[in-house]
Amino acid sequence: MSGPVIVLVGPMGVGKSTVGQLLAERLGTGYRDTDDDIVAAQGRTVAEIFLDEGEPAFRALEKDAVRDALAAHTGVLALGGGAVLDPDTRALLKDRSVAYLSMDVEEAVKRTGLNAARPLLAVNPRKQWRELMDARRHLYEEVATVVVATDGRTPEDVTRAVLDALELKEA
Repeated sequence: MSGPVIVLVGPMGVGKSTVGQLLAERLGTGYRDTDDDIVAAQGRTVAEIFLDEGEPAFRALEKDAVRDALAAHTGVLALGGGAVLDPDTRALLKDRSVAYLSMDVEEAVKRTGLNAARPLLAVNPRKQWRELMDARRHLYEEVATVVVATDGRTPEDVTRAVLDALELKEA
């Protein structure tokens, strides 16, 4: 099967972009983020799309962006935190090398500050983050080849753990 060498999934703020770029460097390949693809195509931020058009419109854009990236990109691919909500997307991830980067709520607070730039966390962010994770954790686990906890680890440590878990050799 062609497509990405690794797909990263996990909640917002877990470090998919940072770890993805490190993985791409170590593997001597390209890095792509579907949220960046959407922002580039739409000419506005994810938060603006959520505010202007709502979550369903964003999820439709996300589904298309993920499908296109899975078909065209051969390096490391990071998916937006909610991409796994779509059953067609989960089906496309079957039989691929998918690393679920996990973290607990306290780590999320430290990393993101659970700030208002995150549209799904605008009101009572701790409670909303927990609810998001309750709704998504099993979906991340369903698509994952490996699960790598990021709590208290540096991006370099997480990168090494992903490479080891997937038995990938550095370039």
